[in-house]
Amino acid sequence: MVIAMRPEIKGDFGTVSSTHPLASATGMAVLERGGNAFDAAVAAAFVLQVVEPQNNGPGGDVTILLHRASEDTTRSICGQGPMPATATLHAFRDLGLSQVPGSGLLPATVPGAVGAWLRLLAEAGSMKLADILDHAIGYAADGFSLLPETTRAIAALAPLYTADWTGSAATYLPGGRAPTVRTRFTNPSLAETYRRLVRAGAGAASREAQIQAAHDAFYQGFVAEAIDRFARTTTALDSTGRSHSAFLRGEDLAAWEPTVEDATRLDYQGHQVYKPGIWSQGPVFLQQLALLDGFDMTSVDATSAEFVHTVVECAKLAMADREAWYGDPLHSDIPLDGLLDPKYTAERRKLIRQEASAGPRPGSPGGRTSWIPLPETIEQPPSEEDWMTQIRSGLPTLARSTAARDDTCCITVADREGNLVAATPSGGWLKSSPAIAELGFPLGTRGQSMWLVEGHPNSLAPGRRPRTTLSPTVVLREGRPHLAFGTPGGDRQDQWTLLFFLAVAHSRMDLQQATELPMFHTDALPASFAPREYRPRGVTVERAFSPEVVAALRQRGHDVTEVPEFTLGKICATGFTEDDGFIVAAAGPRGRQAYAIGR
Repeated sequence: MVIAMRPEIKGDFGTVSSTHPLASATGMAVLERGGNAFDAAVAAAFVLQVVEPQNNGPGGDVTILLHRASEDTTRSICGQGPMPATATLHAFRDLGLSQVPGSGLLPATVPGAVGAWLRLLAEAGSMKLADILDHAIGYAADGFSLLPETTRAIAALAPLYTADWTGSAATYLPGGRAPTVRTRFTNPSLAETYRRLVRAGAGAASREAQIQAAHDAFYQGFVAEAIDRFARTTTALDSTGRSHSAFLRGEDLAAWEPTVEDATRLDYQGHQVYKPGIWSQGPVFLQQLALLDGFDMTSVDATSAEFVHTVVECAKLAMADREAWYGDPLHSDIPLDGLLDPKYTAERRKLIRQEASAGPRPGSPGGRTSWIPLPETIEQPPSEEDWMTQIRSGLPTLARSTAARDDTCCITVADREGNLVAATPSGGWLKSSPAIAELGFPLGTRGQSMWLVEGHPNSLAPGRRPRTTLSPTVVLREGRPHLAFGTPGGDRQDQWTLLFFLAVAHSRMDLQQATELPMFHTDALPASFAPREYRPRGVTVERAFSPEVVAALRQRGHDVTEVPEFTLGKICATGFTEDDGFIVAAAGPRGRQAYAIGR
């Protein structure tokens, strides 16, 4: 029995859980002012862009899942922008590259986060944009206390900012010095960017027209113009050790709109589980559940070697399919139905043995074949500069810091009308590329997730969306709203949240207990971020697992790495209880940062 460090939040009005206390408080304030779950999520999201600049920003991307109780629909919004029109394989090869760099300007895609959040607000929200952005504008203009991880990141990168990324120096080094935790940090340029979005729609006749005007200002107006000007005139040092300019142009932003579609669904033991489409890694969660449905997960101890082994081997099979098959379905014929077909799953399940598997084993749905590109080994000359070590890693987390990798943010909201939202904003972080000083934010680097090869579903191509790792979850139980959850974690998101969901579904733990279970994951497939490392038999476990369990896993052939307790994942969750009608929320204690609130 898990004795939780924090209480599960219970109420009957609404709940919010996010990766920053100020964002959670903002979401709750919007609910208290009469907004719905969608209003609250959007307001919290813009605050996260201000207060977690090390993990996301307006230049990044987002994946959103929403359940609208009034319509009984569960849909996804893709806030993953595509590669620019001039970003071709030949263009990268002409630069002598075999991988897309994890930092700098070359990996920049169309910023999708702002457009996706505005789409959610327009279609499902109820409040005006001015009221939604008021909180983010206040924190950017008047200041807030930086998280310790933010100050560490800025301090590590300060020499790079001063020497080359001068827009970042103007944005993140007030007075020419790295801020401290106790500093009241402001971003006046970002505050003015938000104000101009509000002003763009001030004269519009309706709420929806105001939001559309803000969208146009971002993607066709002053923001797009500033990005275009910056991209055409700026070269910046990146992880290659050389300076490059961006392929991104204003025309790329003007041509893009976020897409809204029915979420991908799998029925699992009375639960209707919804994930974003195969343009994300979301179906990995569903493939793991489908494989696990053939095992008795209710009677197995979640801290046993048998449990860890079974879950890891299922994850390897699902992740192998992700690497072989997932990509932008607008550009490739991807057999999603075949990957979720019960007969296909049954055949894949037969591959699971008592010993650890080695090497990727993608399947052949419908008799079709694909392959997994493997990263070339790139010899990087040693550098005495810590900032170069940092930008060679495509993740926002500082290299060598921890195994936690607190990349990405998360927001979940539930309201008394039965609405649910789960979203994972990411990208455009302060380590990704130089900030555009007049806007107060950098561009994203999601293009690093694409392969510089021909003919693969995730091959780099103009106008193609990189297959994103961003993967929130919404669950109904017997057709009624039940859960919304997510976590930071890159490739590990759908492994850590799977453990959370299995605990809630099978052990009947409350949400907070489930966030505090010992966590583990496999890194058996190439990472989605530079330098795309992997360990074919690798399993990482928190030290909450006993030495006997670790020994048993090694005996089965797993390459086990132990990390400190409470270092893997940062799960945020909201939902509804089945028996007493409460609205509930939880926030994982890892990192002492995620925060749940409700009434």
